[in-house]
Amino acid sequence: MFKGLFAAVVIAALVAVPAYANSSAVKLSGEVGPGYTIDVEKAGKDLKAIKAGTYKIKVEDKSSIHNFHLMGPGLNKKTSVSFQGEATWTIKLKPGKYTYQCDVHAADGMKGTFKVTR
Repeated sequence: MFKGLFAAVVIAALVAVPAYANSSAVKLSGEVGPGYTIDVEKAGKDLKAIKAGTYKIKVEDKSSIHNFHLMGPGLNKKTSVSFQGEATWTIKLKPGKYTYQCDVHAADGMKGTFKVTR
């Protein structure tokens, strides 16, 4: 009986692991330009707070006069000012405050923040 129960548990675990391993990370999106706007969204809504973890962020840089810079605890990723296009990053967010900004125009208000919780 124990052998059969053990085999059933092992089979169930093997079936469950690939489904979990193939699950995609939560997707975020970042956008800068073409005007003087910059934002980070999750499911189409402005990101204000999110739990710590690993995420994919698709950044759309729509202007050659801006860049997209995301920084916070242990993270410092950015596009160049001359870059125009899309970039996808896998990022690990740790608890704390994160800032996203256009480095050229941050003083003009092209920046935002969100909080990462445990």
